[in-house]
Amino acid sequence: MHKQGIYEKYIKRPQDLLCAFLALIILSPVMLVTDILVRIKLGSPVLFAQERPGRNGKIFKLYKFRSMTNQCDENGKLLSDEVRLTNFGKKLRSTSLDELPELINILKGDMSVVGPRPLMVEYLPRYNEHQARRHEVRPGFTGLAQVHGRNAITWEEKFDWDVKYVDNITFLGDWKIIFQTVATVLKHEGISAEGEATMGAFMGTDRMVSK
Repeated sequence: MHKQGIYEKYIKRPQDLLCAFLALIILSPVMLVTDILVRIKLGSPVLFAQERPGRNGKIFKLYKFRSMTNQCDENGKLLSDEVRLTNFGKKLRSTSLDELPELINILKGDMSVVGPRPLMVEYLPRYNEHQARRHEVRPGFTGLAQVHGRNAITWEEKFDWDVKYVDNITFLGDWKIIFQTVATVLKHEGISAEGEATMGAFMGTDRMVSK
C-alpha cells in the first residue's frame, strides 16, 4: 500500500496548481492557435472528452484537443484509429499539443503534473494486482513511463515504470521527469508503437509481479 511522504502530502498538490496555472497563462497563445487549427482541420467539437480512471479508480473526464476525424462505416461504427488519424492529428500528437487541455484536469484535481498516465476505463478489470497499484496516486500529464519509451515499450514495461514511480515519489524525481519530458517531446521519441497509430489496446497479462 502506498504511503505518502512529506512532499506528496504538503507540496506536490500546491506545486501542481502553480505549474498548471502558469502553464495555462504562458501557453494560452499556443492553445488558441491550436484551437483554431483543430476547428479548421477537423471541425467541431474542438475538445475531445473521455472518461478515464484516476486515483483509486475514480472516473473523471479527461480533456484533449481532437486529433481524429469522426469517420464511421456504413453501420455508424467509428473507423479504426489509423484511418481517422490525419496528418494534422499526427503532428499534434508528435508535439503533444493535443495534451494541453489536460492542464484543466490538473487544476480540477483530477490529475497531477507527474504520475502514471490515465488510461482507458475498460482496462481496469484487466490489471493484475501489481499493475493496479498505478491507481494509488493521481494520474499525470507525464510520467516515468513517458520518459522511458512512451508508446515504444510494452504495456508490462509501462506498468512497471508506473509502479516504480508510485513507490518513489520525490520533489527532485518529479522535476527530473518534467525536464526529461521536454527533451522527449522535442526529439519526437516514442510517439507510437510499431504498426500502430499510438499503441495497441491492453488486453491483460498473466504476469502477477514485476521482475
